[in-house]
Amino acid sequence: MVKRFVKFCAVCAAIFFASSIAVVIFYRFAPVRYTPLMLIRKHQAFSQGERLTLRQEWVPIEYISPDIIEAVIEAEDARFYEHGGFSYNDMLDAFYRNRRMGCIVAGGSTISQQTAKNVFCTPARTYTRKLFEAYFTVLIELFWGKERIMEVYLNVIELGYGLFGVEAAAQEYYGTTALRLNYRSARALASIIPCPVYYDPNEPSGWNNALTNWE
Repeated sequence: MVKRFVKFCAVCAAIFFASSIAVVIFYRFAPVRYTPLMLIRKHQAFSQGERLTLRQEWVPIEYISPDIIEAVIEAEDARFYEHGGFSYNDMLDAFYRNRRMGCIVAGGSTISQQTAKNVFCTPARTYTRKLFEAYFTVLIELFWGKERIMEVYLNVIELGYGLFGVEAAAQEYYGTTALRLNYRSARALASIIPCPVYYDPNEPSGWNNALTNWE
């Protein structure tokens, strides 16, 4: 029985590793149309008797303003192009902060980790999710590279309730495209990333503090 159990676990692990690598390679080329968070938002709306229409417009990175790329790097991960997927100092700081608070209040995640979480994991604040996030972070750094990670990140990130990706956000908030986002609008969008459901980038109260810190 023990041998059968070990064999079963080994087979399951092999299937998981093979399938996860296959999915990562697939998304190296294919647009990411749905993420776990999108499905969660749909379920939340349904459970409250609402009908939520998800809004996402996938665009290649060539059609995204360099200003929004610069803004999210400055706001979320200043060493994005330098690290291999993890910022160990930030992770260590987050660990000690969580330990002091007695719960998970910080993750110390890089843009690579956020992308892995958004595409392959749920947003649950658990160490199990962080382990899966770390695993997929290694894979996307290996198979995607920085440009593709940034492209996917900017296309799937939540920027409003049911609103995903900078193209849909640019259309919703500014009546323009992601390519035509100006410097200030780009920074306003980047400032609401930590809490996009509650902040509107057009409301100064939602992002003035972030702009003040940057300036």
